[in-house]
This record gives sequence, C-alpha cells and structure tokens, in this order.
Amino acid sequence: MQTQQKGALWVFTAYVLWGFMPIYWKSLHHVSSGEILVNRIIWAFLLTVLALLLMGQGGKLVNDLKELWRTQKQFWSLCAASFLVTINWFTYIWSVNHDFIVQASLGYYINPLVSVLLGIIFLKEALNRNQKAAFLLAAVGVTILTIHYGVFPWISFVLAITFALYGLIKKHIKVDATRGLAIETAFTVPIALIAYGWIFSTGDAVIMDTNPLTVVLLILTGIATALPLVFFAKGVPSIPLYVTGFLQYIAPTMMLIIGVLIYGESFGKFEWLSFAFIWIALLVFTVPEVLRYVRNKRMMVRIDKHESSHQS
Repeated sequence: MQTQQKGALWVFTAYVLWGFMPIYWKSLHHVSSGEILVNRIIWAFLLTVLALLLMGQGGKLVNDLKELWRTQKQFWSLCAASFLVTINWFTYIWSVNHDFIVQASLGYYINPLVSVLLGIIFLKEALNRNQKAAFLLAAVGVTILTIHYGVFPWISFVLAITFALYGLIKKHIKVDATRGLAIETAFTVPIALIAYGWIFSTGDAVIMDTNPLTVVLLILTGIATALPLVFFAKGVPSIPLYVTGFLQYIAPTMMLIIGVLIYGESFGKFEWLSFAFIWIALLVFTVPEVLRYVRNKRMMVRIDKHESSHQS
C-alpha cells in the first residue's frame, strides 16, 4: 500500500473512532461529567507514560520537557493548550450526557471556519471571496438555529473555539503526538487529582461503588483519548492537507447520525435548514481549496517533467 493511502487510512480510522465517542460517553451516563473528565486526564497520562516507557522513549520524553523549558514561551503555550483541550473534553462529555450531541456535532462542523477566523486575527491571514461566502452562509445557519432554540448554541462555540485555539497553539509546537499528550496531561493531572480528592470527600465518587464494567470503562478513557490521537499523528504527515480537510467531517457527521438515530435527539425542519447552510458553507470553503491544490500539484509535475527533459 502506498504511503499516502496508508496515511489516509490512519487518519480515517482516527476520525471514525472520534465519531463513535458519543456511544462511549453515553455508556458512562450514570457517572458525573466531572468524574469522567478527571479519570480521562489521569488515565490518559498514566497509560501514555507507560506506553512511552515500554517503547523506550522515556529519555526522549525527558529531552522534550527540557527543550520546552528552555523555550519558556513554548512551555507555557503548551500548558495553555492543555487547559483549552481539557475545557473541550469536559464540554463534549457534558453535552453528550445531557442530550446535546447534535449541538456538539455542529461545533465540530464549524471548527474549520473558526480556525480560519483565528488565522485572520492572530496570523494576519486574508480571506478570499469563497471564504467570505462560507462565513456568511455559516452565520445564517447559526442564526437560524439560535432563533429556533431561543438561546445561543454556546456548546457548539465552546467546542469550536477551544479546539481551534488548541490547534493554533499546537501548530507552532513541534512535539511527537504521544509524548505531547503525556506532557499536556501532566499539566492538568495535579488539578485532576485534587478534584478527584474533593469528589471522594463529598461521597460522590462512583468508581468506588459501582460495577466492574464501569471501572474498566473509566480506566479505558485513557486509551480512548490516546489511540485516535496517535493514529491521526501517524497518518496526517503523509497525506495532502485537502484530504485531511475532507476526512475531518467524518466525526461530526457520525455524531449527528448517532445523536438523531440512536439517541432520538430532535432534528426537525429548522435543524435541517440550519445545517444545510452550514454544509453548503463547508463545500464552498473546502472544494476551492481542493481544486487549488490539484492545480498546483499538476503544475509542479509539469515543471519537474520540463526540467528533467532539459537535463537529459
């Protein structure tokens, strides 16, 4: 199998795993979102560090920490990223277990558009005509949903903004995905342990008074967190950006289908209308980028052939 095909398969698998996540969190609906979150942080840290030690990467992990500490800006940027992704995790878990899967899927649909907006604000990037049209269409879709719900879809925007900011920070920090996850969770583990201590002190900790399956599922939140991230990191360097752009819509589409068909969340004519605007916005946003990439690729091939013919 060619490198690009393998890469696409790894990334596809990552997004499918993320797409099935609502079913996993729903299986823990009897556990509070806070307790699920602290388990996710603690077990992701422990299992990731254990995996690194078994792979003989303990030294590399220490070197990464030293290197980050030498460049204080990167160290504290990664710390900020870890707290942003923690907010994202909590919001997602809470939304799934309070029957807001559809609104959560909306958050991950609009995430690419928010990322572009952050690029304009922080990286001084300019919007082209297609991107402006995509933003306008998405804004109409969100407005329809806001009027229909009677409240602003804050869950969608917390998920979209926190993950977009996380991605923006991570873009400038070059750390291996698995070691990066270990370092990120290390920042939040102390707070998670304190929070778990408080949950125990109030007598609300489910893990000590529940069935074995729940205990196993709570422990496996670490693997559920790390595995798709590792698959994604393994595949994304070897595939074109436009392929990643298309594949990223797998997860929210699966979330939407799961929310409506399995858990019976509402998806009436206003939701259809709103999401239609957002889906069209994503097409307007993504398709021109794909066509531009293909044109540039063909041009590069022609240039290479032309240079090769001259050399021969």
